[in-house]
Amino acid sequence: MAIVGIISNQPSAECERIVAVMLGTLKHEPFYNSGTHFVPGMGIYAGWVAHDESLAAGPVFWNERRDVALALSGECFPDAGTRKELVAKGHDLGATSGGWLVHLYEELGEKFFESLNGLFSGLLVDLRSKRTFLFNDRYGIERLYWHETPDATYFASEAKALLRVLPELRAFDEAGLAEFLNFGCTLNWRSLFRGVQLAPGGSLWTIENGQCRKAQYFTPAKWEEQTLLTEAAFEEELAGTFGRVLPGYFEFAGRAGIALTGGFDTRMIMACLPQMQRPPVCYTYAGVNGATRDARVAARVAAACGLEHGLLRVGPDFFSDFGNWMERTVSATDGSFGALGAHEIYLNAQARSRSPLRVTGVFGSEILRGVSTFKANPVSRGLTRKDFGGGDVAGFAQAWERMHPVTFAAFHEIPWNIQPSLVACRSQVIFRTPFLDNRIVALAYRAPESLRRSSASAVRFIERKNPALAAIPTDRGYLGHCNALTRALRRAYAEVTFKLDYYQNEGMPQALTRFEPCIQAVGRALPVFGQHKYLHYRRWFRRELASFLRDSVAEIASSGSAMWNADEVRRMAEEHISGARNRIHDIGAVLTLRAVERGLLRPAQ
Repeated sequence: MAIVGIISNQPSAECERIVAVMLGTLKHEPFYNSGTHFVPGMGIYAGWVAHDESLAAGPVFWNERRDVALALSGECFPDAGTRKELVAKGHDLGATSGGWLVHLYEELGEKFFESLNGLFSGLLVDLRSKRTFLFNDRYGIERLYWHETPDATYFASEAKALLRVLPELRAFDEAGLAEFLNFGCTLNWRSLFRGVQLAPGGSLWTIENGQCRKAQYFTPAKWEEQTLLTEAAFEEELAGTFGRVLPGYFEFAGRAGIALTGGFDTRMIMACLPQMQRPPVCYTYAGVNGATRDARVAARVAAACGLEHGLLRVGPDFFSDFGNWMERTVSATDGSFGALGAHEIYLNAQARSRSPLRVTGVFGSEILRGVSTFKANPVSRGLTRKDFGGGDVAGFAQAWERMHPVTFAAFHEIPWNIQPSLVACRSQVIFRTPFLDNRIVALAYRAPESLRRSSASAVRFIERKNPALAAIPTDRGYLGHCNALTRALRRAYAEVTFKLDYYQNEGMPQALTRFEPCIQAVGRALPVFGQHKYLHYRRWFRRELASFLRDSVAEIASSGSAMWNADEVRRMAEEHISGARNRIHDIGAVLTLRAVERGLLRPAQ
């Protein structure tokens, strides 16, 4: 789940001490396992933490002669038959679930890295050639933060590990901060912190004779060059490939959990569930009370598959201990996620009580249907003492529009903008989604133009794989057995109520805030609100979290922070609480970055 390390010829005792300190910053939960691996003769010092039940939980992976060692964060999913082929060639895979990896390296050499499939980062030490390889997955989802000094190269899955041992890095990177304030994330493999960089997806660093050569083993251009398929051929390939891919994501010693929604992507998973020794448990996230369309549809889907289903709710303790949940989120994600994402750790902690493994359909919409929510959304001017301009926003947008939609989704939007929510989730559970499997993403590039932004292939996939599930309408009104007019009306109603929910919650336009009492009265009289969204941060910060917001603003004002304009921050809070303006986006940015200042940039105690 996370690795740390130092490449240096400094005294081994000092390097081991540094790794121990770095490792301590990653042990967020008592159910994490950890270990270290040191090769002083090659200047390599590494450590890792992982969920007890995960692939990387055991000791470092060795080959039989103990001259190749691998420390891994994350998971890799082999092609069918890979392990059998290795055994047939005489390899002893051992008792660990990841033992096959070092043997595959023995067979493939440096081609091993391009053969890997999954979300991972790792350090492989080859004592035979006196070379070490530091690498990550093709997309950069498993982050590798790094910093170089004249004496050493430091790397870690979480930036806080570097900040802890290198005090000179404890400051915001101004370009990264400007991107965060304007886009909600950093771009182009930049971090929030001065001197801390991110390795791009598909990185392969080779360390030999004290020198580090940085390269990439994969770029999306290799997939962009593929030949497009016809609609019929693509759907045939999707059906076959998905069926072959999915069983690997349910390989688990215990009972799997499925985070079930009312949409297409988990429906595709449910439509071709593999056989398992123990039936999986299904759950859906929900608000304080009631049930969204997501939850109601998910319950029907689970019942149709004969599986248990339950709701995991936001409870009173979330609000009473909100500061703790927010601080934990900021820490786990290095400030990439915070005040408006505190529910992820809270709800996934509940999910862990059902199963340590969470299989989910996230990223299916982005990869297969070109759905995107990535856009410039700058905070209000005046909140910060310095004006952090948005940079070339128009230039960014034009560059992204010229990209292949799958390249934009898999190699930009997901690793830069959506990855933090995955990290918060993964702090509690083992996270798996088949929609970032290399075989699925590669196939998505071959979809004809007519299907790239369409739900048609998902509809036909479910109808083909499990007609019973195709009879249950999705939360947005697709599928279901009815005539064309009824389906059109159902979809129109779902889309209208979806947009109303968005406006009622985070997206309330400023011009309508003064009419909110009337809007709420309409909502109580007609069943048009609350059907889709269970996260109500805009309203929560006016009610349940209003005192927390005021206390936080008072702390900012008294702190003497050089970053924040105290008067404007106070105005932000009072305008939002009173309902004069919707300032939820500003609130999220201010509270998150202030938590970064307090928790990550302050001197270590």
